[in-house]
Amino acid sequence: MQRLRKVLVVGGGTAGWLTACYLAKAVNAADPASVQVHLVESDRIGLIGFGESTFPSIRGTLSAIGLDERRFLAETSAAYKQGIRFRHWVRPPGTPGKEHFFHPFSVPSQRPGGPELLPYWLLGAAPAGLGFADAVTMQSLLVDRSRAPKRARDPDYQGPMNHAYQFDAGRFAMLLAEHGQQALGIRRHVATVERAVPDDHGGIARLVTAELGELEADLYVDCTGMRASLIGEALHSPYRSCGDMLFTDRAVAMQAPYPRPDAPIPSFTLCTAQESGWVWDIGLQQRRGVGYVYSSRHTDATRAEETFRRYLGSAAEGQDATHIRFDNGYRPEAWRGNCVAVGLSGGFMEPLESTGIALVELAAYLVTHLLPGDRDDMGRAARHFNAMMSARYERIVDFIKLHYCLSRRRDSAFWVDNADPAGIPQSLQDKLAQWRHRPPHRLDFVGDLEMFPVSSWQYMLYGMEFETDLELVRGAYPRGVEASREFAMIRQAATQALDDLPDHRALVTHLCEEYRRRPHAPVAHAATA
Repeated sequence: MQRLRKVLVVGGGTAGWLTACYLAKAVNAADPASVQVHLVESDRIGLIGFGESTFPSIRGTLSAIGLDERRFLAETSAAYKQGIRFRHWVRPPGTPGKEHFFHPFSVPSQRPGGPELLPYWLLGAAPAGLGFADAVTMQSLLVDRSRAPKRARDPDYQGPMNHAYQFDAGRFAMLLAEHGQQALGIRRHVATVERAVPDDHGGIARLVTAELGELEADLYVDCTGMRASLIGEALHSPYRSCGDMLFTDRAVAMQAPYPRPDAPIPSFTLCTAQESGWVWDIGLQQRRGVGYVYSSRHTDATRAEETFRRYLGSAAEGQDATHIRFDNGYRPEAWRGNCVAVGLSGGFMEPLESTGIALVELAAYLVTHLLPGDRDDMGRAARHFNAMMSARYERIVDFIKLHYCLSRRRDSAFWVDNADPAGIPQSLQDKLAQWRHRPPHRLDFVGDLEMFPVSSWQYMLYGMEFETDLELVRGAYPRGVEASREFAMIRQAATQALDDLPDHRALVTHLCEEYRRRPHAPVAHAATA
């Protein structure tokens, strides 16, 4: 048996450095001499600005690798994220009805022993006109009032409201690189990989670089982005496109200034539907990250940029736009031989639900916990990894398509085509048919394979004004009076939370200033080849 001694992560950026840090922290905690973690990256390749928004899982990941929260906030221009606000998704602007709805990160409230509130909301026990998310959580009210999800006294990565972060992806990668070398013993090599030489067993024998010659490892982690230099170019692992169901395949992006330095920072991602896609709007400390994701089958780059600049108004003046191409899809065999793809090299789903970094987290977690002890175990680890990742991608496709196919918009070909059953996965059609007569339940989902909890499906389903008819089974829900009291108590608790939780910008500023006032002892950098 050939023991696994060295892992080489190929490519930096968020995917490369997050994977390297997570892996190094785990193997060093077990036995610092067991497995060496190296990373090679080129100084000629820039970073793509996708992935500035995250899942709540990022808190556990950052805590696991030992990164201080205040340092993270200060050095990445980060702000808190408590969910996603969807605007103009149900109907076009200027038509009667609600303009927006909110997908919070907090799960629906349920007192121990109390009734599940969704059926009672469907039966009208909540205050009239109150959306599902507004009725069962306090989070939408808090973000409307610019409250943070936690207080300064709360421990790192903890707080009363479930939350994630929004940050500058380039600065985040640099912070991870510094932390990985200084605190976790990752050895960084600066070199451009010219080619990967396949071995005789369907894997990688070695890498050839322009500056350092040949580099070898027992396991190679391909984080080379959409180029997929190892898993795609060298090993020819096929890519499965999902473009027949998810139509968006282009983006035009820009950094936009705030109207004034002390402008409120929204603690949510704003997603605004457009004629051929949607605009993301992410608030950081000093700027906004904004982009228009669109379908090239329904508009062209010139019209897309015009639409995007019209959305931004004066904030776009003097700003250059970046155009990006992508193909929604994934590699069913993202681990082949001794090479595993993480991040864009393994797959990409449009950023509607911020799955990019979350998929990197998942892949890093799986690689770490499936890490074979020797080369003979590589195939078994690969089969497990591939099955888990493929299942996640399939479920993500269903969830993202849900956002489009339930829309009542018919004002452009893009929205008409998204409602066509021919482009809706059969698995999603089956779910929607069942939910016409009963609400979604946790038993509809396989926990370890899901990217989104049942609450996310519920928030999106009823935010999009999906209709579930429970009249025939009304008698099965006899606790309507009790449920009405629960709805009232949630609103009362929200009012109290407004007094307890600080202003979002004020908290972020305070925590960053606390970090900058600390005495920072110099730390010797790990060797760089």
